[in-house]
Amino acid sequence: MRYDLNLLPVFLVLMEERSVTRAAQRLGITQPALSNALTRLRTMLQDPLFVRQRYGMEPTQKAQELAPVLAAALGNVDEVVLGQQAFDPAKARQRITIASNSYVEFVLMPRVVARLQERAPGVQLRLIPYGADLADTGVMSGDTAMVLGRVVNAPDNLVVQHLMDETLACVVRADHPTVHKRLSRQQFERLKHVNLVPPGGRLRVGLFQALEKQGLQREVAVSVTHFLAIPEMIAVSDHCATLPSLICRRLAQDPRLKVLPAPVDLGAFPVEMAWHARHRHDPAHRWLRALVVEVAKELSAAG
Repeated sequence: MRYDLNLLPVFLVLMEERSVTRAAQRLGITQPALSNALTRLRTMLQDPLFVRQRYGMEPTQKAQELAPVLAAALGNVDEVVLGQQAFDPAKARQRITIASNSYVEFVLMPRVVARLQERAPGVQLRLIPYGADLADTGVMSGDTAMVLGRVVNAPDNLVVQHLMDETLACVVRADHPTVHKRLSRQQFERLKHVNLVPPGGRLRVGLFQALEKQGLQREVAVSVTHFLAIPEMIAVSDHCATLPSLICRRLAQDPRLKVLPAPVDLGAFPVEMAWHARHRHDPAHRWLRALVVEVAKELSAAG
């Protein structure tokens, strides 16, 4: 029997989306075209594959059994084909999507962009937000090249690589009336604080847990959604902010501010990179991963 291999990626997208509408959007085709492809899939695989339910499409038993086998098979095909291709960064012309949290976008990505300009000027980056939900990024299907940030509960089809560990420091205004060369525990607890609340951010959870572990109290006076608002808040108040050290290093260049060690050890949080296993042997993807690792190592060494 002859199989139409073009239908197999459609099947895998339907398995992930459980919706003809969303699957069609991801594949860049019309709903009628996707419905036609599903009809051909059912004929080819001799099974209904998906049954309509109130909140989407439920895969049949056979679809559930086929999905991991077909995903692995297509991954093997990708490895064989892509492994034969050479990648010349100086001549490459492509667009790569990366999901990153705001920390990575501010700390790592400027250096990555500078390296791309120097080594691969034809490569374009498209950055999309990454909060806490991997499913929203497209990385689990391979549509997004990678996610950068804190990766928790990654599925089996993602490869996760540790990039570096980041610590925390405190920022106050340079002419603060009560905080001078160091910040004591008592001062930290007496001060009012500016708190960062990124959407779905893991850093916020990690900071709260670190403070609780050390028994350190903190009165939050202002909550903001992006750390770029924090220096402006700190510069015109007597408040304090606790932020990743690499961000604080950048803020230390602002003469209105001063950076001090946290009054107690608040531990560290990991910065990670994750990508779909199908990209494991893609020459362009491997080159980009190596570039990100290079930048992360430099930042860690400079810290």
